[in-house]
Amino acid sequence: MARRTPPRRAKGRDAGRRGKKKVSALTIAKVDYVDYKDTELLRKFVSERAKLKARRITGNSEQQQREVARAVKNAREMALIPYTNRVTTQRRERRNDERGPRADGPPPRPSGPPPGSDAEAGGEEVLEDADVAAAVEADAVETEVVETEEVES
Repeated sequence: MARRTPPRRAKGRDAGRRGKKKVSALTIAKVDYVDYKDTELLRKFVSERAKLKARRITGNSEQQQREVARAVKNAREMALIPYTNRVTTQRRERRNDERGPRADGPPPRPSGPPPGSDAEAGGEEVLEDADVAAAVEADAVETEVVETEEVES
């Protein structure tokens, strides 16, 4: 059975507090019916990227949030509110050329086949530089041993 971790609690002065409940703009204006043609009211419930704001941010009740969502969708369909707003942000400057310039054209192709593909396909043994050096060194030691035996005899 898995252990349950206790819920995290806020630390400090605000530990026992709950935030003050927001009052909806619909309640303040005493709006009974959310009209899809009232774009000024609907813009209060839509973010700058044209997304519906959450209930905890706007202070709407469940019923009000459903009505606002339906009105925003109708207004979008009637082209009174855009589906999306293009937001341009400033890009930060690169320092010390963190990355190089973009390469134009396709990415470079590998110069040869992947390692191990020739050895398995052809059945030939592929020697690495270290293996070749070790073989040459072993041959040199054998020839020295043979030469010293000939000199002694």
